[in-house]
Amino acid sequence: MQTDVDIESLSNQIIGCAIEVHRVLGPGLLESVYRECLIIELRLAGLRVEVERRLPIDYKGHPIEGTLVLDLLVEGCFVLELKAVEKIHPVHTAQAVTYLKLTGCLAGLLLNFNVPALKDGLRRVDHPERYVRKQLTKPKRSF
Repeated sequence: MQTDVDIESLSNQIIGCAIEVHRVLGPGLLESVYRECLIIELRLAGLRVEVERRLPIDYKGHPIEGTLVLDLLVEGCFVLELKAVEKIHPVHTAQAVTYLKLTGCLAGLLLNFNVPALKDGLRRVDHPERYVRKQLTKPKRSF
C-alpha cells in the first residue's frame, strides 16, 4: 500500500519528467510523440512504466467486451492520462477519475502537452476515496 508521502514523491518525479519532455519538445506535437519521450524520461528516472496497460472491465459482476486502456501506469499505482489538445475539458478529468476508480489506483495525472507552459496543462487527480480522506484530515482554519 502506497502512503501519501510515497504518492506525493512519485507525483513530483513524474511531473519533473513531464516538464523535461515539454522543455525539450515544446507544444504542438502529437500525443504519441510526447508519450514515447515521457516513457524514456520516466525510465531514465528509474521508474517502472507500463504502456497502454489493458484492464478488463467488470459491470456488476459481469465481464464485458472490451478493455480499459491506460496511457501509462507508473510503478503499478499511478495513472497517467496524456493529451495534446487545445484545452483540458471537464470530461478529460472525469475520464482520469474513472480510470482511478476502475483500477483502484490512488492518484494520477492528466498531462496536456499542447500548452506554452506545462504547469498550465497539469491536473492532479485523486481516487474519490483518497480525495474525501484528504479533505477530512485538512486542518481547519480559524479566523
